[in-house]
Amino acid sequence: MSGGYDRDFLRARLELPSPSATTILLDYTHFSVRFRAARKLAAIVGVNISGGELNPLAREGTWHFDDRIPREQQAGPDVYKNNAFDRGHLVRRLDPVWGDAATAKKANQDTFAFTNAAPQVDDFNQGKELWVGLEDHVLKHADAFDARLSVFTGPVFADDDSEYRGVRIPKKFWKIAAWTNEGTLGAAGFVLDQSPLLGKVELKKAITERLLEGEPPPLGPFRTFQVPIGQIADLTGLSLSRLTNADRLTSGMRELGKAPKAIQLESMEQVRL
Repeated sequence: MSGGYDRDFLRARLELPSPSATTILLDYTHFSVRFRAARKLAAIVGVNISGGELNPLAREGTWHFDDRIPREQQAGPDVYKNNAFDRGHLVRRLDPVWGDAATAKKANQDTFAFTNAAPQVDDFNQGKELWVGLEDHVLKHADAFDARLSVFTGPVFADDDSEYRGVRIPKKFWKIAAWTNEGTLGAAGFVLDQSPLLGKVELKKAITERLLEGEPPPLGPFRTFQVPIGQIADLTGLSLSRLTNADRLTSGMRELGKAPKAIQLESMEQVRL
């Protein structure tokens, strides 16, 4: 569990953002987690991806607790048992899996720590497929010489997140991919939304009924959006000024004389880089 996120991985220094709430920094192979024990989930993860050294290992790994944190402070297997929740990798499994064989194997297993998981609805639709493929798409755009990305991901912690089995379930997740082209920092921000598509009255009734039956709170189909990074800063309270200034969506829209706004993605061709 050594190495961790490297702020000097790109040709422009990029720190791992830190929330105002108390978190515990956990370093793994090629990635780091700022863990929020009060929510039993990571607040933010940061991973370095070396596209030219990726090792496409088979999906083999064992979910495990991180012994550096008390087990009762982690969302463990009981949260995912006998329901429609998937253990959603925050750092995508293959992203840190690069380098020599031993390092790649260790990185692969590190991604199966419960500190790197969050409950997501077990429904692999088009929106989720786009979300999972974002890193690959941005890597193709990154400087061919570097082929490197730093990616930050986390849940959006909201006051109205419903509690299930001792864990408040996030309805949204965010991701920011950053790269350098000829030494210039570029970035793109995205939001994955699994909020239920219900009105307020229907939603309140559905939540009450599901929780009384011991079932997870209702969630909707995945929708993936590219959003101005400033919106992610507003949602999370993170200080993201460097990434906001490097945001390709915002700069591209302003060049066209348009106000920056979110775009619901239906294909990778819509992504602005």
